[in-house]
Amino acid sequence: MYLADSRSTDSGGTEAAVVPDTRPGRRPTAVPATVLALGAVSLITDVSSEMVTAVLPLYVVAGLGLSPLGFGLLDGINNGVGALVRLAGGHLADRGGRRHKVVAGLGYGLSALCKPLLLLAHTLPVISAVLAVDRTGKGLRTAPRDAMIALATEPGRRGRAFGVHRTMDTTGALLGPLVAFAVLRATVDGYDAVFAVSGCIAAFGVLVLVLFVPRRISARADAVRQPERRHPAPGDALGQPEPVRPPTLRDAVGLLRRPRLRRLTVCAALLGLTTVSDSFLYLLLQREANLPAHLFPLLPLGTAAFFLLLAVPLGALADRVTRRRLFLAGHGVLLLAYGLVLSPWHGAPAVVAVLVLHGTFYAATDGVLAAATAGVVPARQQGAGQALVGTGQALARFACSLAFGAAWSLWGGRTALTVTAAALAVSAVVAAFLLRTADEAPLAIDEVRA
Repeated sequence: MYLADSRSTDSGGTEAAVVPDTRPGRRPTAVPATVLALGAVSLITDVSSEMVTAVLPLYVVAGLGLSPLGFGLLDGINNGVGALVRLAGGHLADRGGRRHKVVAGLGYGLSALCKPLLLLAHTLPVISAVLAVDRTGKGLRTAPRDAMIALATEPGRRGRAFGVHRTMDTTGALLGPLVAFAVLRATVDGYDAVFAVSGCIAAFGVLVLVLFVPRRISARADAVRQPERRHPAPGDALGQPEPVRPPTLRDAVGLLRRPRLRRLTVCAALLGLTTVSDSFLYLLLQREANLPAHLFPLLPLGTAAFFLLLAVPLGALADRVTRRRLFLAGHGVLLLAYGLVLSPWHGAPAVVAVLVLHGTFYAATDGVLAAATAGVVPARQQGAGQALVGTGQALARFACSLAFGAAWSLWGGRTALTVTAAALAVSAVVAAFLLRTADEAPLAIDEVRA
């Protein structure tokens, strides 16, 4: 039979684990209810977050007088904080006996609390503190959430499951700015109204998490069959499996000793170092295409729209052609987008083509990377594994943003993007070489128990 986790809870009772139904004659569910519930939570939370994101730059720069450079540094620091906290979130979720929902709930709760606090923040230090807490919440919840998706889904369907989740998440990202726009138009004191409505929506997202996401989620290991035992193994009591200690911080860091996870982490970070931030890419696209300034806010919505359309089909494709290949192909698509921005082809068709490629890049890499990580990490350390890969990629992209901004200041935007595109091509070749043996084969028995 497949390995499964059905340990007792701390209170002494036994709580049924949420596992895929793989009994003979039963057709596995394409997308488990747990994934749909987490997708709903992400959708609602993203509506709340993107409402604030849509108005915060103007509020801070125009309302409080912070320079654009100062806001950029503030945003970068806060994103860095979130990336580092992600490691703690993944480890705490695993350490607590797979209490991923508790840690994720803490993260969602912190972010929800920050929205009404913005009503009281009128100075830069206070706003910085509130945003830091918000990013801490995002960092805490990301790895446990992805771990729950991986644990609740059959290994062969994880690409589709992450694609469905990212589609719902992106739907929230599309709706958030529209809701903020409607609130601003309908109220007199617009910013405060946006923050208040955002807080109420975020609280609703936490409520959905509490009511509809199971407290403990367990999944069967990656198609690993356990040999039959005719006699109890040494150390087992009456044939029962011996207790497994919670993973320590040393165990979490020790995951990098696994060759497949180490290669995946290195490749995600390497490619992240050559991934230009969305803001810089949109600025270059607007300048190269001579796009009117009032149309600039539509560029992120264009990327999100194509991401939403392609996340599920490309996630399903990743389950068939292996996720590492699609992850590399996605960066090839991003390289094409860079080429189009630098090409002499301008006008509306060129802008749309770049947005299509940009959305395709995210659809082929975001959830696909999480699904690939789930395939090379033991079930009991899914949180820590997701955190290691995600943090490596996030910090690398943050470093790329700093380096690209400096290069733009020194050489100009076109030259900076040309150099980055060349570096991306080299990084993709190196990543393909490193991942050539990183097939998503089932984990060995000792790896699952480790």
